[in-house]
Amino acid sequence: MKAFIVLMALAACTATALAGRTLDRCSLAREMSDLGVPRDQLDKWTCIAQHESDYRTWVVGPPNWDGSNDYGIFQINDLYWCQADGRFSYNECGLSCNALLTDDITNSVRCAQKVLSQQGWSAWAVWHYCSGWLPSIDECF
Repeated sequence: MKAFIVLMALAACTATALAGRTLDRCSLAREMSDLGVPRDQLDKWTCIAQHESDYRTWVVGPPNWDGSNDYGIFQINDLYWCQADGRFSYNECGLSCNALLTDDITNSVRCAQKVLSQQGWSAWAVWHYCSGWLPSIDECF
């Protein structure tokens, strides 16, 4: 019985780890700042994350019109940016898509920055929500 309880506790911990985490606007802004993202971009990134994934690191979006999926807090596409199991991908970020679903957002941030550098902010379908006035992130610091 003791072994069963230990096994169940380990399973619960594993399930929690696999579920990812949900950040809030300020925690995302602070983590991105710590990763070297320019402060004048943080309001845009937090807006994108809010509208794409509701700040959830573990989200895999439903299939797009071309059969691709979007992954992680910034909903990064598997046709162009990351490698999903068994699918063709240009894999411009050189990552497994599962690397975009973890609690550590470093891979998601680095890949999102690459998307931005190659395609601009309009690469995100939700950009129209984020292209105008946005509340300051100053209260997060």
